[in-house]
Amino acid sequence: MTIRVLIADDQMMVREGFSVLLNAMPDIEVVGEAVNGREAVDRVRELAPDVVLMDIRMPVLNGMEATREIVASDGDSKVLVLTTFDLDEYVYEALRAGASGFLLKDASARQLADGVRVVAAGEALLAPTVTRRLINEFSRLGETPRLSAAVQAQQYGELTERETEVLVLIAQGLSNSEIASRLVVAESTIKTHVSRILVKLGLRDRTQAAVFAYEARLVTPG
Repeated sequence: MTIRVLIADDQMMVREGFSVLLNAMPDIEVVGEAVNGREAVDRVRELAPDVVLMDIRMPVLNGMEATREIVASDGDSKVLVLTTFDLDEYVYEALRAGASGFLLKDASARQLADGVRVVAAGEALLAPTVTRRLINEFSRLGETPRLSAAVQAQQYGELTERETEVLVLIAQGLSNSEIASRLVVAESTIKTHVSRILVKLGLRDRTQAAVFAYEARLVTPG
């Protein structure tokens, strides 16, 4: 099945470059482009793409706010944030808003295509080294939002010991198969744990689970 992609970026060269790379893939089709966040939201409503490649710094409406609107619309479109990674202060907020992950703009064609496929499949694109670097920097600057003690106690307390263990490994960027190998259990068992974690914590996907783990201090950056 072809993965339908919308590219939202205010730079024409970026949009055209990504379009060429993705359209060269047999299983991916770029169905539209947007030059700002507001147009991205409108195009998502019109085209219902599987994945939105979302730049953060755009005019009219930035990518963070556009992501929040797209996720809140209850559609099936997943958002993959694009960043040059100059420690953009909006990237972390975009993840909290419901983005399914982020990708560097200098990613290779293969990394770009694989990222789209991962997000379209419902997984989170959490490159461990980049994720840790991002959250570590925000923690160092004292800008990382933290869960209140009351919310943390209520939500974290609902998890079993094994589910908490799985949540920590998710936050470290491990895939289901890697977690299964680490805990010496079947991958299907890990999928069940992940599903229960998301339900118990009221989270949308693995990305938000990872953010929760850092905010609840279950994982320390670094």
